[in-house]
Parts: sequence; C-alpha cells; structure tokens
Amino acid sequence: MAKILIVDDDPDFVQVTRIILEKNNHKVLSASNGYAGYQRAKEDHPDLLLLDIMMDSVLDGLYLSERMHADSELRNVPIIMVTSIANVEYAELFPTDETIHINAFLSKPFSSDELMQQVKKHLTKR
Repeated sequence: MAKILIVDDDPDFVQVTRIILEKNNHKVLSASNGYAGYQRAKEDHPDLLLLDIMMDSVLDGLYLSERMHADSELRNVPIIMVTSIANVEYAELFPTDETIHINAFLSKPFSSDELMQQVKKHLTKR
C-alpha cells in the first residue's frame, strides 16, 4: 500500500480521486494548496504526489514541484501533475521545457483507469 498525497483545491476532485485510490488499496492524504502540500509532504513523506497547477495562484502547483525538487528529502517523490490548465486562458503561462519537475501529466478529466495506470507506473519506478 502506497501513501499518496493529493494537492488540489477542488474538494470534489479530491473526494473522487480518494475513492479510486483507496479502492486500489492506497492510503490517501490531501492538501488544498501548495504551501499546505509542502508541509504535508515534509510531515508524512508520501510515496507519490498528485498535484494540481492552479490553486492559490495560477502556477501554485508548479512552484510546489520546484520546491520539492530543491528539497533533498522530497526530490525523489514522483509527481503526477493533474490539471485542466490546457483548457483555460492561463495555458500559455505553463512552461513546456525540462525545468518542470514532474514525472507525468494527466489532463482533467481523466478516467480511473488512466489514473491507476500512471500511479502504478510511477510507484514501481521508486
């Protein structure tokens, strides 16, 4: 059983994702913004992070991924970016180069099968 941290400000998304992950025998933690997500990650040392981009600020999730990458205790935690940013006016703000410290990208909405495929893939790489 892996410990998965969901960092997203949409409580409905968190609840649905929690149900899917718990049904697949994972322990689920959550935080509603980048700051709380970083604190939770430092305290609970998750095996994987599901991270939204737009929360308190347009690129809150991106800033969290950078902060985790700079932290020697957290830099190896796989991050799956889950967002609908491609469908909004802020999409052009999202960087598209190798400076993004994420392992995978899922565009909302996605199926439970897509989610579990990515979760399994990145948990086995650890």
